[in-house]
Amino acid sequence: MGSTDKPADLETAKEVPPPPKGAAYGSTPPPPKRDYFFVVDVVLRFLVFAASLTSVLVIVISKQTVHLGPRISVAKFNHSPAFIYFVAALSVAGLYAIITTLASLSVIWKPILSTKFLLHFVFLDVLVLGLVASATGTAGGVAYIGYKGNKHTQWLKVCSTFDKFCQHVVGALATSLFASVLLVLLVWLSTFTLHRKIPK
Repeated sequence: MGSTDKPADLETAKEVPPPPKGAAYGSTPPPPKRDYFFVVDVVLRFLVFAASLTSVLVIVISKQTVHLGPRISVAKFNHSPAFIYFVAALSVAGLYAIITTLASLSVIWKPILSTKFLLHFVFLDVLVLGLVASATGTAGGVAYIGYKGNKHTQWLKVCSTFDKFCQHVVGALATSLFASVLLVLLVWLSTFTLHRKIPK
C-alpha cells in the first residue's frame, strides 16, 4: 500500500535526440540550389538558334538573276554542293539549339537533373560545333574562289557579276561563324561547371 504509482506518461517517455543545428523536427531536406549557369546557358543557346536560323534564311533567299547578253544566268545556293551542305548543317544546328534551350529551361525548374544534362550537353555541343565549323569552312572556301578566282586552275571570279548573291553568302558565313564562337563558349561553360561540381 505504501508504494506510489508513477504517472504513465513518465514511464513510457523516451529520449528524443535534439534536432541538428538550424533544423526543426520533421523538416524535409532543402531542395537543391538552382544553378545560374543554366540561365547563361539558355541565353547562349537561344543566340545559337537565332544565328543558325539567320544564316539559313540569308543564303536561301540569295537567288540572283543576271542578263548576260542574250543569256540569262541564275545564281542560287543549291547550285553548289558546299552551300547545300552549309544549309543542312546550320538547319541541324538551329534545331539542336532550340531543343537544348528547352532542356536547359527544364533544368532551371528541376536542378536535380543538372549534372546529367551537363554531361550530355558537352558531348553534343562538341559534335554540333564540328558540324557548323566544317560547313562554314567548306562554304567559305567556295565563296573565296567566287571572290578571288584561281589563275592556276582558270577558275574565274563570279562575284563581280553576282554581287548581291555573294553579299548574301558573306552575311550567312559571318553569322555561322558567330554561331561557332557561341558553341565554343557553351562547351567551355559546361566543362567548367562540371569541373566545379567535382568534390575537392
